[in-house]
Amino acid sequence: MNFSKRLIYWYLQIKRDLPWRKTKDPYLVWLSEIILQQTKVSQGTSYYLAFSDEFPTVKDLANAKERKVLKMWQGLGYYSRARNLHFTAQHILNEFNGKFPKKHDELLKLKGIGDYTASAISSICFNEPEAVVDGNVYRVLARYFKIFTPINSSKGIKQFKKLAQLLLDKKQPGIYNQAIMDFGAIQCKPQNPNCQICPINFDCLAFKENMVKEFPVKEKKSTIKKRYFNYLVFVTDTNKTIFEERKGKGIWQGLYQFPLIETMTEIHLDELVPVKEFQRLVPENATIQLYNENSVVHKLSHQHLYTKFWIIKTENNPKASVSWEEIELLPVPILIANFLKDFLSKLN
Repeated sequence: MNFSKRLIYWYLQIKRDLPWRKTKDPYLVWLSEIILQQTKVSQGTSYYLAFSDEFPTVKDLANAKERKVLKMWQGLGYYSRARNLHFTAQHILNEFNGKFPKKHDELLKLKGIGDYTASAISSICFNEPEAVVDGNVYRVLARYFKIFTPINSSKGIKQFKKLAQLLLDKKQPGIYNQAIMDFGAIQCKPQNPNCQICPINFDCLAFKENMVKEFPVKEKKSTIKKRYFNYLVFVTDTNKTIFEERKGKGIWQGLYQFPLIETMTEIHLDELVPVKEFQRLVPENATIQLYNENSVVHKLSHQHLYTKFWIIKTENNPKASVSWEEIELLPVPILIANFLKDFLSKLN
């Protein structure tokens, strides 16, 4: 029995009962794949169920307001996925009359869909022989064939895709693709894989040479950037605050936040007060108090945010036009959501 047949046999015995596996609707498969990028199945399942219930068709998603889509996405992170999801739904509705392209190369032209997602949709829904290559697949192949090429290098990406395509079961590509992904997630795990009961361990080169922990190989990561955020949380006598949409192409585009002053390092109040933006927003008679003595550290893939929330109590402020009830309906970064949960419980 060859590699692909062994994995399929293993998969059919233990495959997980996941809601998106009960359909070949390309919209629902696409939805699940986008949600599960950078997200564990245990967390992503509830989001998938919520989205598929609220937006059962691509038309429903396309006709929704972006703000609502972002609000439902709250907590998943990597919000560009949600914006691209909404944009592509509208594109499919307007340009393809609501019908998904069937071919891998056509799917690749859609915003937010890369080789992995295009391969998953085309193979699972339309039986096109396109191999998926995600983190699980990289790990399985790197260990099994003892491949030292870094998986995050351009050479590695091409090499693993070519190998995955050679191993693909052309008659049942969708099942094979799901099999190898599940195998990496359940059996050939990143940490502490149970190699002793692995159905392909007798041919696994890394296992034979006791080198499983060495694979996959990755090029050294770029340096993590540190950023220092100071949020100005206005509390007025009229129960209003200042809350604004985050503009630009950086993190959290389209989400809402309190006025933000970013600094080069962590600062104290006497260093914050002279800042021009602080002077513009905060009246002289305001009382100012630091909410969290220690910065909240929020870790993103390439940057760590060190955040302080400054509570600014004032009388009626014309710039403060958003009620606390309205804020709860707006999409916010999880950093803000966690603060609001704690702060509002004490404010009320």
